[in-house]
Amino acid sequence: MAERKLLILFGSQTGTAEDTAERIGREAKRRHFQSRVEALDSYDVANLINELLVIFVCATTGQGDPPDNMKMFWRFLFRKNLPPSSLCQMDYAVLGLGDSSYPKFNFVAKKLHKRVLQLGGSPLLPVALGDDQHDLGPDAVVDPWLLDLWDKILALYPLPPGLEIIGPDVRLPPKYTLHYLAEDSSCSDGGLLQPTAPRAVPSELHPFAAQMVSNQRVTAESHFQDVRLIEFDVTGSGITFSAGDVVMIQPQNSPEDVQQFCQLLRLDPDRHFVLKPSEAGTALPPFLPQPCTIQHLVTHYLDISCVPRRSFFELLSTFSPDELEREKLQEFSSAQGQEELYSYCNRPRRTTLEALWDFPHTTCAIPPEYLLDLIPRIRPRAFSIASSMLAHPSRIQILMAVVQYKTRLSKPRRGLCSTWLASLNPQHGDVRVPLWVKKGGMKFPVDPDTPVIMIGPGTGVAPFRAAIQERVAQGRRGNCLFFGCRQKSKDFYCQSEWEELVTKGFLMLFTAFSRDQEEKVYVQHRIRENRKLVWELLSGRNAHVYLAG
Repeated sequence: MAERKLLILFGSQTGTAEDTAERIGREAKRRHFQSRVEALDSYDVANLINELLVIFVCATTGQGDPPDNMKMFWRFLFRKNLPPSSLCQMDYAVLGLGDSSYPKFNFVAKKLHKRVLQLGGSPLLPVALGDDQHDLGPDAVVDPWLLDLWDKILALYPLPPGLEIIGPDVRLPPKYTLHYLAEDSSCSDGGLLQPTAPRAVPSELHPFAAQMVSNQRVTAESHFQDVRLIEFDVTGSGITFSAGDVVMIQPQNSPEDVQQFCQLLRLDPDRHFVLKPSEAGTALPPFLPQPCTIQHLVTHYLDISCVPRRSFFELLSTFSPDELEREKLQEFSSAQGQEELYSYCNRPRRTTLEALWDFPHTTCAIPPEYLLDLIPRIRPRAFSIASSMLAHPSRIQILMAVVQYKTRLSKPRRGLCSTWLASLNPQHGDVRVPLWVKKGGMKFPVDPDTPVIMIGPGTGVAPFRAAIQERVAQGRRGNCLFFGCRQKSKDFYCQSEWEELVTKGFLMLFTAFSRDQEEKVYVQHRIRENRKLVWELLSGRNAHVYLAG
């Protein structure tokens, strides 16, 4: 009988594709398959020719781009020299997650499906195109597709004699077991933020603990929005970047949330533990030190402020000793309960921590080793770099709006990363922030005579500040900036800097202050007013146009 092995490979940017891949992995285990779930770039692509059964789950980002954790795989798969029979023994299926409001909807999944077919793979099903725009989200497509998929797979690989599908009332073992260490064992915590001797260039696995040098509010105190210009010192990191690049910052939970979480789950924050994989071949989480404290796990790893997904309620229901709570959790994790879950979670942006408050009997029954299955890890946040190395060597600056808004919940919603960064005060001691740099999507012209038209309302001006600083340092003059905000006196970022460059002849500046007069004026009005100049730059001088929001 054929070996019942299933490989699930995912490319995920925000964690949705990873969550879906893990769900397929759990469903495979319930059908007695040996299943592995891996990010496409963690998988050794040379082994792909030996795989018999593979499910690909992939998101599409930006303008039809593959997610960061499948870029190497993508390049390999599209090599011209791969023989057309490379994958001839593979049965496969592709599940795409996208957003139909973008022109290149699910482009990566469609292209991947076609390419594996070209290389000899046999598709089990047509490609599934999950859509964020659907009222029920991607699950509207994913749920029925998975039912079809399991029918197809079980026809090829029937259940072994005497075995049944493991029902949803049986809890699967955790991915890792958690072993507490003796109280007196000494081991240090905080491996994440120790400034390390630079190995290679900093990356997600090895961020650089950059010192925060300044954290300055650049909007008037009376303005409704708090926007910060924050500067980091990256001396000795080996980091280099150019205008248009992005800095990735790894945030952490607030001490109040960490304390609440530990109290709710009756966890001792100072306990040390080590993790052991439940199955041979499962890698340990790469972002956690071993041994680790509960405090470190909850502060730096578990995303307790994210809006919980359906899989959270599904697993949570299996711990519940309380019948009422269990029924509600089961409803939230059923296909029929998705509208209700959307109203409870997504619409009001309820956090994981707040959801746990609402199910107190269940929450205090959560076994600690399931925490890593239950709650995803904190994802890094991306910020456009707002400075140039030519103007500020060994420094990175960002222009950041502190995210805060109201929903029907009484407590205002706050962005995890921006709230944390805003709370740090470098005047009160040494403040370190884990970061690394990524290539951005904006490339500025190499030819020094090519003019640049930049349209950057609000904090969208950040990458253009980097570009203008860089171009001025190189002596380039054709810089044209359209900047928009609400009021000249309240949120005109970097005003004196722009005005000085205008005086020196390095910058043409057009501003739109939407609330400073009766009728609202936006950047598009200023562009229309200056259409002669804009057309002259475009048609006569081959200007490049950039837009950031």
